Amino acid sequence: MTSPFDAPVPDPTPEDRDARQQYVLPLVVRMERATPPGRTDALETSARVVLTLLNDPRVVEPEGEWAERVLAWEDARIRKVVRRARGGEWRRAGELPGITVTGLEAEVRVFPPVPLDGWPKELAKLQVSGTDLEEAGPVGAATPGVPVLWLNPELEMSAGKTMAQTGHAAQLAWWRLDDARRKEWAESGFALAVRTATPQAWAELVVSGLPLVQDAGFTEIAPGSCTVVADHPALRG
Repeated sequence: MTSPFDAPVPDPTPEDRDARQQYVLPLVVRMERATPPGRTDALETSARVVLTLLNDPRVVEPEGEWAERVLAWEDARIRKVVRRARGGEWRRAGELPGITVTGLEAEVRVFPPVPLDGWPKELAKLQVSGTDLEEAGPVGAATPGVPVLWLNPELEMSAGKTMAQTGHAAQLAWWRLDDARRKEWAESGFALAVRTATPQAWAELVVSGLPLVQDAGFTEIAPGSCTVVADHPALRG
């Protein structure tokens, strides 16, 4: 049976969401000077860490210690903010309750939602800017059958902003899946790929009925910009 914490109540209007207490989901990416992660690996890892949080017993169980905060966050706007850390900053962030997911090179840690103006001091001091990343090597085609988070080819966003967007897309796909499909995805380690769509494919994806992220426009891009489509095979008609 689906838990009441698996998905938000029927979608409220933006005005209703804005009237509620606002929470943010903090994500921190490890960015050591000598060994920064590749961009695509960081984007995929940020999506996987959000899914890992949503599937965690501390969220899923009604009496879970993070369940109430996650529900309050989902009832407002599902804001995510990505900050960067290295060295001692990363170690101190790791001492706070949260979950770390590791990709090929990337390490991303997610923390339970916090009030918009109530960040823990260990995280509040971390920088949001400076999360521009290069690819570590060639990015090939996605493995057939794996969910793909398709990026809008016409938008330019920092790696940190794009990490938040891929996290949004993964979350929207998660909400649309039934329990059996969620279990399958979790058992795969939340296998997924992030790729940039061609302009023609993007035009088709936007009207496909698949989960589509439309950004609120708080940073970097215009309000209502379509950023990512979550192409999970189970959601295709």
